[in-house]
Amino acid sequence: MASKAEAEGGIIETIKTIVYALLIAGIFRTLLFQPFWIPSGSMKETLLIGDFLFVNKMAYGYSRYSCPFSACTFIPDRILASEPERGDIVVFKHPVNGQDFIKRLIGLPGDRVQMIDSVIHINGVPVERVPAGVFSEPYEPQGPLGSFPRCENSPVGEGGECLKSRFRETLPNGVTYDTLDIQVSAVDNTPVYAVPEGHFFFMGDNRDNSNDSRVPQAARGVGYVPFENLIGRADRVMFSSAGRSIFYFWTWRSDRFFKGLN
Repeated sequence: MASKAEAEGGIIETIKTIVYALLIAGIFRTLLFQPFWIPSGSMKETLLIGDFLFVNKMAYGYSRYSCPFSACTFIPDRILASEPERGDIVVFKHPVNGQDFIKRLIGLPGDRVQMIDSVIHINGVPVERVPAGVFSEPYEPQGPLGSFPRCENSPVGEGGECLKSRFRETLPNGVTYDTLDIQVSAVDNTPVYAVPEGHFFFMGDNRDNSNDSRVPQAARGVGYVPFENLIGRADRVMFSSAGRSIFYFWTWRSDRFFKGLN
């Protein structure tokens, strides 16, 4: 039978183990990866409401949003690990309200970006865009907020089939991904956006349902995003649930577990 001293020692060791585990988890989250839930449909169909992923915070080096130590105040805003590239799916801080956003990087510093009849033009050259069928989803409440999707074939009754036209885009560096189109909107034809040095231009894949760099900050849009606001790159969906809670196991999307992103 263990003595009182041995029992107390065992309790202390257990507490120390828990504390160490929490510290390691905290450092892991702060330095390397940050969990992120997809709350809206702005990146459909690449990312769905209820997708869970880890953001690689080391993809572009440290920023003032990812560096945990006071010593970081003595280094530049960011120690560059690698250059952000067109087509990257990036989590960043909104330049005005500080909220976390996730979008696709379209324009690099110095680029001229324009939308003409729903086609992206980068430095005067149209991005390849070809029809790729139709995206279908049920017209029903989605995620914890219970929001309904927008449909190209509106009006749609609850439980009906909500459709959106799908197009496949290929950026100048060869990155290919699918986008969705619902209707002709104001951001399908835009002026030329001249991306300033040290800034980036982002767009959502669900083109008619995304508040992104096409909308100026004065209109509560994203506008141009400074380099130091980039948190990290999203490379893979780890878990996905279509329900209002992750505990609703019957709503889990097992086909999206560990799904790579492009």
